Amino acid sequence: MNLVIGAFTIGLILSLLSLGMLISFKMIKFTDITVDGSITLGASLTAVLIATGWNPWLATLMAFFAGSLAGAITGVLHTKFKIQEILAGILMMTALYSINLRIMGRSNIPLLDTGSVSSQAEQLLTTVSGGADKMNVFGWDVPVADLGALISSLVLSVLLAIVLNYFLKTHFGTVLRATGNNPQMVRAQGVNNNTMVVFSLALSNGLVALSGAILAQYQGFADVQMGIGMMVWGLASIIIGEALVGKSSIGMTITGAILGTILFRLLIAIALRWGLNPNDLKLVTAVFVFLALVAPSMFKNLGKRLQKVRSHANNQ
Repeated sequence: MNLVIGAFTIGLILSLLSLGMLISFKMIKFTDITVDGSITLGASLTAVLIATGWNPWLATLMAFFAGSLAGAITGVLHTKFKIQEILAGILMMTALYSINLRIMGRSNIPLLDTGSVSSQAEQLLTTVSGGADKMNVFGWDVPVADLGALISSLVLSVLLAIVLNYFLKTHFGTVLRATGNNPQMVRAQGVNNNTMVVFSLALSNGLVALSGAILAQYQGFADVQMGIGMMVWGLASIIIGEALVGKSSIGMTITGAILGTILFRLLIAIALRWGLNPNDLKLVTAVFVFLALVAPSMFKNLGKRLQKVRSHANNQ
């Protein structure tokens, strides 16, 4: 049960990363590598602020704004200075590595005996359980701290998904989505698509940094290396989500991104429990993304071949 709760909690936290990448990769078609740096930016800034006595919620909000600033700079590098998308992201990600080290002052900051965004939920559950440090869930004794983190992550991810779904259906959100699908049409309507790109990247990386901020509080530390490979992780989650629920509407796409992240984290947790070497985790993730990208076209081609064989057999 602890394995499942832990996987669900981290999956919900990282679903904010997937939602951010959903905006940049799927909606405005921008290959943004800033993600690997902005998630660490959110974690490092939050860890430092909480360690110095800041309220966890306020520290998490500051992480969102810091990530938004990083994303906006990437957008400006691309739109104003005409730097290619990938190169602009690489430049910002590289700069963020040093910035994150400057913020933390060292490579790792522990968060021991400090508050977090799930502290209120933990206190409420402790009161409900009569002061016990564990609660019975479906016959399993689950630590109140883990259950509180799960509930907090669930509430936050659902609220953000609802807000994002509503926003993307507004006139401004529709223009944002149109920027990726048909930028010429957007310009013809009198909208500056460069401004939309900068805003979209700011919103995307703000959500990514928010994910890093909450992840650092849940894990109890922030590390300068924690963002490596997170872009691939988010991409894999989005692909799984599309396979699960499709992309018939904005709401279903957002739901799929969240469910895909949870399922992907659960699969990784099971693989680790079965003996997967943690050093191979990034390699396995990369292979999985490769298969997820290639599989749809393979099955499509296979279906066409089978159809041709059946058609040929019927003709005979």
